[in-house]
This record gives sequence, structure tokens and C-alpha cells, in this order.
Amino acid sequence: MKAIKATGSIDENGQLSLDRSLVGDRNCHVEVIILIPDDMDNPETEDSLADFRQSWHEAMTGQTIPISELWKGIE
Repeated sequence: MKAIKATGSIDENGQLSLDRSLVGDRNCHVEVIILIPDDMDNPETEDSLADFRQSWHEAMTGQTIPISELWKGIE
């Protein structure tokens, strides 16, 4: 599975519209995760959203650390 980041909007009918066409595979089934900020004027929310996006990117690109490595040196 690969990840494609795109932006868009949800209209009054609840339909998602992307800001640009997707390049790549056509006529395929996809999974969609939609991130909707609770309050864009809240810096804490913006920081949390940025942290989530970075973490998601790292997970999707295999930039992970085995859990066994996390505990090394902590005892």
C-alpha cells in the first residue's frame, strides 16, 4: 500500500472534492483518512496535527524503530 497526500474540501452535501487530480493508478479501490482540524486558530491543535502528519509519513515510509530498541538504555 502506498500513501498519497492530497488536500480538498467537503461540500454542503458531504462530498469530498480534491484540489487536484491524483496521478498514478486509475480505476482502483482506495482507503481514505480525512483529517479535519477542530480549531485552526488554536496553535496547540496545529502542532498536534503537524506531529500526526509527520508520524504518519514516517510510518508509511518505513521510518520506524522496533519496540525492543525503544527500551535499550532505559532501566
